[in-house]
Amino acid sequence: MRGSARIPALAAVLALLLLPLTGPAAAADGPAVKLSASQAGTGGSVTARGSGWRPGTLLMLLICGRATPSRGVIGGTNSCANGDGRAVTTDTRGSFTRKLPVAEPPVPCPCVVHVATVTGAKAEADAVLQVAGHPVAPLPAETSGGRLSILSDTRLTGSGGVLTWFGAPPARTLEFTAGNVGTTPVKDPVFRVGTAHGVFAPQWDEQQWHGTLAPGGKALVRLPVELSAGAHGDYTVSLGYQGKVIAEQPWGVDRPWGVTLFWLLLCLVVPAALFRAGMAVVDRVRPRGPGGVRHRRLPRSLPRPARSRASGPEPAPTLPWFTQDSVPGGPAGRLSAPHHDSPTSPPTPTPKGPT
Repeated sequence: MRGSARIPALAAVLALLLLPLTGPAAAADGPAVKLSASQAGTGGSVTARGSGWRPGTLLMLLICGRATPSRGVIGGTNSCANGDGRAVTTDTRGSFTRKLPVAEPPVPCPCVVHVATVTGAKAEADAVLQVAGHPVAPLPAETSGGRLSILSDTRLTGSGGVLTWFGAPPARTLEFTAGNVGTTPVKDPVFRVGTAHGVFAPQWDEQQWHGTLAPGGKALVRLPVELSAGAHGDYTVSLGYQGKVIAEQPWGVDRPWGVTLFWLLLCLVVPAALFRAGMAVVDRVRPRGPGGVRHRRLPRSLPRPARSRASGPEPAPTLPWFTQDSVPGGPAGRLSAPHHDSPTSPPTPTPKGPT
């Protein structure tokens, strides 16, 4: 009897020891979101509470149409009321509480509150919300048979050229290995490639891959990716298939420094050209002097000292290698050292010798 009584006691002790482990086990199932109300009308609000997310993660909350928790948001964020979304950051336990205004999505319901990470590893969760007064339409039929799966990591190949350095649209090729895990062949699948800058929603572009994947087969898929002219910064390339995002790839685009260099040179060349054009116009409209020669301003010379009236008239300029005494037929009339011929000067005595 004593042995049989000890067994329930041991079981109770083990249950108490294992009870604290049930909470982390439930959190390990993945991120989740719950709403304070399952139905609300436009103009109202609901409170979303999340758990199981990574601590300190930035999340985006959106009300999306044409979506269910099992199939996700068909059409991506184009099916959501992006203008009325809200952002929230999880706490140290990976939980959050955020009030979200109710708005009508651009597509019919069924609707959900879609919560997804903005940066870092991809994670998302949906909670059903009935938007009162919003139209409801059945979801498109889900294809059966062939199903594609990504068998390798996505990568961007290619590089920019000289034109990209001067602002041409950056272009790359998104490569990945896709496999058919279904039971029927998949022919010419249509993928959706989206590019997003920072925290903005991606811009999607549908691209068809031409080929057939047999059940159990795989193939290398290459899809072109191109940004707008002059794009630079941190971008994210998303790959979607059948309404779900199946892969993301970061892309850091360098700044087109050639455009900056062009504007710097333009700021130097244009003022210089305008200055030369202005000087040419001034030279053309300047008045002409006698003989049709335009007067040009001579450079300034040093000021001459003032002459008094007593000094007499200013002598005429002469060539530096001629003097008045050296000119033939001058007042001296001889080539000799200069001397005074004043009539008032006494005659020069001559020595007398014996005759």
